[in-house]
Amino acid sequence: MARTPSTMLPLGTEAPHFSLPDTDGGTVALDDFREAPALVVMFICNHCPFVKHVRDGLADFGRDMAEKGVGVVAISSNNVETHPADSPEKMAIEKREAGYPFPYLYDESQEVAEAYQAACTPDFFLFDGDQELVYRGQFDASRPGNDVPVTGEDLRRAVDAVVDGREVPGEQLPSMGCNIKWKPGKGPG
Repeated sequence: MARTPSTMLPLGTEAPHFSLPDTDGGTVALDDFREAPALVVMFICNHCPFVKHVRDGLADFGRDMAEKGVGVVAISSNNVETHPADSPEKMAIEKREAGYPFPYLYDESQEVAEAYQAACTPDFFLFDGDQELVYRGQFDASRPGNDVPVTGEDLRRAVDAVVDGREVPGEQLPSMGCNIKWKPGKGPG
């Protein structure tokens, strides 16, 4: 299983715009979260073992964040020609089966993943109420096979700081996962 770290987009970066189709049939845009005290943008997919490992934790996280008024959105940017398990139709099934309470969006052009410098699945970005990046990195220290429980503690600690009006504490460690499955001519370098 190849391990790709997140690129660690510079803190303070303004949230790149997105307007993408949701698996529920609508369209979700960055502007839909202007009133949220914080916004978590995560890049995930259906087939990645790293995402499958945290799947239940992501669903729990989404429910907990909804109670706090925090916006959460998941985006899949994988090339479905080479990875048909990540197609929008299968994303809709995955959202339902996983119990994801947040929008699950399809980035067919991969332009949103490029704008966020997303590198892996899962990859997490937390923006404050001004939609400036205050955290990027891992959900927690759990990885497939390391016997560390999935808690989301790193991302949860960062969200709590934003919601409480405090500075996001501590060192930010990169997320780790499968690389985004880029179309020819897309992605890094």
